[in-house]
Amino acid sequence: MENFRKVRTSEEEMPLPFPDLPPDVVEMKVKEGSKIRNLMNFAMAQMELKGRRQIVFSGCGRAVTKTITCVEIMKRKLGGLHQVTKVRYKTVLEVWENQELPPNGPAQNLTVHKNVPSICILLSRDPLDPNQTGYQPPEPRHEAGDDTSGSSSKGLKRPLPPPCEELLPKKLQVQVSDSPRGSGTTAGQLD
Repeated sequence: MENFRKVRTSEEEMPLPFPDLPPDVVEMKVKEGSKIRNLMNFAMAQMELKGRRQIVFSGCGRAVTKTITCVEIMKRKLGGLHQVTKVRYKTVLEVWENQELPPNGPAQNLTVHKNVPSICILLSRDPLDPNQTGYQPPEPRHEAGDDTSGSSSKGLKRPLPPPCEELLPKKLQVQVSDSPRGSGTTAGQLD
């Protein structure tokens, strides 16, 4: 493959795996080089300013993690969103061109078909069928004074355990030996 360079990549177009979606649903196609800030600005504007009820995030290959990150950010910012996740494979077509052209011959191309993992996540303000495979209900909302566990309302930090006496610093007894025989005197306590 050292004499070849990639000249074109194309993805197989697949319909969204969610039945009964409105025709004007927004699909956020996340790519490997997409900036999360740009994706989130557009998606949040669609949900908050334009009042959309549903949005779909999709990505394949190396963009799967970025797709999941965008969904988690949106769920935290908006709250109360129902989620359905579908995982599947998508065929990606790569065309490679030979750099060393044979004399008196046409350029040689190599076509590679790859099956890469793909994810589609539907977020909805409206309730979805909880019996669907991949369904996640909205996370319960916590009010500021409502959390009795001691953790933050975002659930990001665990409360610290109460201090244990075994872990507190103790004073040490040190023996100082002034003779080679090992008999010594107590020098005192150190903190």
